[in-house]
Amino acid sequence: MKWTYTLIALCTVLLLTAPQSPAQNDKRSLKLKVMAWNILHGGNDLAEGPQRVIDIIAAIDPDIVMMVETYGSGKMIAQALGYHFHLIAQPGTELDDQSINLSIYSKYPFGKRIDTEYPFYLGGIEVLVEGRKINVFSNWFHYEPWVDAPEHLGKTVEDLLIWEKTGKKYQMLQKVLPSLKKYAAAADSIPLIIGGDFNTPSHLDWGHETKSMHNDLIVPWYTTKVLEDIGLIDSYREINPNPIWHPGITWDSKDAMDSHRIDYIFYKGGIKPISSETYMAFFGEPIRLNQEKITYPSDHGFIVTEFVLE
Repeated sequence: MKWTYTLIALCTVLLLTAPQSPAQNDKRSLKLKVMAWNILHGGNDLAEGPQRVIDIIAAIDPDIVMMVETYGSGKMIAQALGYHFHLIAQPGTELDDQSINLSIYSKYPFGKRIDTEYPFYLGGIEVLVEGRKINVFSNWFHYEPWVDAPEHLGKTVEDLLIWEKTGKKYQMLQKVLPSLKKYAAAADSIPLIIGGDFNTPSHLDWGHETKSMHNDLIVPWYTTKVLEDIGLIDSYREINPNPIWHPGITWDSKDAMDSHRIDYIFYKGGIKPISSETYMAFFGEPIRLNQEKITYPSDHGFIVTEFVLE
């Protein structure tokens, strides 16, 4: 009997200490690195630009990429990197169609498509992360209206908010807002991630902390504020709450007062960011990643957020 108890105890210890498969691990330990990047005309404005896009994505090694300005390069980039590839376009569209703007890459398999009426600037797909669904969207909004330094237009805060609604950006947002509200409302069941080029400053970057930098203006920019109002959370600003210490610039021009954070990853639901960083280099100049210099093929910086699945 004594040996029987000893054998049972030994087996119990072995079971508790044996390596577990990822599926057996606590799901809260699952991490998901997500990248959003406008690669500029498929990367083709630079000699060997698509290869430089591949090099940069490989250096970051994200699990999911939300890409803007795919324009025919997406299929080749995905194949080179070994990602699943979803082109945000009508079903049956050729994957190397040079007219298609948005796409999504994933190391994890895809579930159902999430098609919208406006695939040029919003669309998505389910990503299946070890049995858990996440609704992932790629997004682009038009830059109009745009000036390099809106604080110097001579407008009041109220005037700036009216001005913001005069261009294509506001029109696009109104068209896709019902879809965003729908999936945000369901995010408690299926988490939501949306990333891309929003072509707008953030109300979180134009608050009290930065008032002296913006001609004493505090501007609750509508484009980002309305996303917050439906429950979406700005992952970069959640991790980096001080916009002076961490401006997160993803758009800049050498010869203008034109430094802005306009590329974002928003989320809602059962995921939580644990790190978020932006990367920026001027077109045609080197960016250093993992001690390697890579010629930068885009006019936009990019954002990388790592989430943990709760």
